[in-house]
Amino acid sequence: MNAAPLSVDAIRDCLEGSVPSAMATCAPDGTPNVTYTSQVEYVDEHHVALSFQFFNKTRENILLNPRATVEVTHPRSGACYRLSLMYLRTECEGRIFERMKAKLAGIASHTGMAGVFKLRGADIYRVLSIEAVPGAALPLLAPRRNLLAALRSATTRIAACADLEALFSASLTALVSDFDLRHAMFLAHDAADNLLYTVASRGYPESGIGSEIAIGDGVIGVAAEVRTPIRIAHLTEEYSYHRAVRETAREAGLAFAQREIPFPGLPHPHSQLAVPIVAGPRLLGVIYLESPDESRFGYDDEDALVAFAAQIAAQMLLLGDAEEPAIEAEPPVVAQPSDTTPLTVRHYAEDHSVFLDDDYLIKGVAGAILWKLLGDHQETGRTQFTNRELRLDAGLRLPDIADNLEARLILLTRRLAERSSDIAIERCGRGRFVLTLRRSVTLINVPRPGMAA
Repeated sequence: MNAAPLSVDAIRDCLEGSVPSAMATCAPDGTPNVTYTSQVEYVDEHHVALSFQFFNKTRENILLNPRATVEVTHPRSGACYRLSLMYLRTECEGRIFERMKAKLAGIASHTGMAGVFKLRGADIYRVLSIEAVPGAALPLLAPRRNLLAALRSATTRIAACADLEALFSASLTALVSDFDLRHAMFLAHDAADNLLYTVASRGYPESGIGSEIAIGDGVIGVAAEVRTPIRIAHLTEEYSYHRAVRETAREAGLAFAQREIPFPGLPHPHSQLAVPIVAGPRLLGVIYLESPDESRFGYDDEDALVAFAAQIAAQMLLLGDAEEPAIEAEPPVVAQPSDTTPLTVRHYAEDHSVFLDDDYLIKGVAGAILWKLLGDHQETGRTQFTNRELRLDAGLRLPDIADNLEARLILLTRRLAERSSDIAIERCGRGRFVLTLRRSVTLINVPRPGMAA
């Protein structure tokens, strides 16, 4: 009885790029050519993409005779498979191209070919047939985690969350406890400034809460830009993040100019996976994972985490769009400021950056929120505020999405908890919070250049 034909799904682990793949083409006159290709990328159960890097004999043959044969190898068992392919087109942008570009950067750095391996395009092929190459193969070890069970446990955790702050924490707990991922971050999307900012992290000496990544920058920014997971199996400088060094600026007397929060990532990650959190056309954030080990994340990990990110997106929409009840819980007792030396709070109107004495705290929308709260408190003595009034304040430049405000409040709350013992924001019910000052403050506003104070 003949065995069922193999599908691309069945041999997907062979497409990780750990073992170079041999590619055979033929010129119109019948002259064969065999070379190695850097990448054979999974597209779907009927298609793969091969990296187009050079204008060489292989490229010439394919454009004249669009048939090819590629042999791929399983990185752990050594089993080999021969794919018969038909060339369809070349893509020079989009999800597949960006995914392959990122992976190629990792392969190039790993092999010392960073200046040579440059992706010109992603050649899309239809898979006509797959056959197993005769030969012995090693038995495969059981996976380190049952990913379906991990996904079930993770989604159960986030389904129980009643607010975004709990959701951020529960998502990272699930990544660590259920998926056994030790270095993880949750970044939210700021639609107003079109960037990503860290709202929670696990596995780092410093949390990096508030650190920012531009859309299109590194593996995180690219994943956000093209709305597709980006996975890299080898160390690459092209997709690394260089953390800001606060001490250098302070020693140079530039403390007030240093307005960046250091990114908390590993200095030399050998595996990276960024999964966008998307709801329809809206980008809500990115889950970022990294490891000091090479090839830590495979296709199955990627699939499970894409499904998890979809559940997070649905929960973010549910919690962000929830109505704030009219009746709120009683606020906690607020400690009165002591008579010690006042805390100097400087606000730079140019980017809403806020410094507590000489220590940078936050900027952007979160900085504008804190400045408003402190200003209202100094003018009227208020300590109780609501999300609703902030949302209606045109000066804060909030987009028309509720979760952006909630995420910014969470960011501000966590930054204050980390950086100051004198100012705190405490919830006292859904959509209501209290500003706590344990020390009197002196407010100094630095206007934009060319504007009066």
